[in-house]
Amino acid sequence: MNFLGVQALVTVVSHLFFVLLTFWALKGIRIEKLLKKNNIGQARVLYLFVSITIGYTVSTFFMDFLLTSQNLIFLFY
Repeated sequence: MNFLGVQALVTVVSHLFFVLLTFWALKGIRIEKLLKKNNIGQARVLYLFVSITIGYTVSTFFMDFLLTSQNLIFLFY
């Protein structure tokens, strides 16, 4: 396997992991109080979009942090 294939696989797994982790964490917040009654479908879509947004952002941060820290070696060459 080449490096780009492995990096792509790790990135996809990281994004999915952090989106699912964010979705699980958001279940602990009572967003129902902010929404109108009987809008369950809209609440689920909101949970999904917020989870994707936060999860993707956190995953991108960690992937950038890992890649940047790997490149710090070149500072000393």
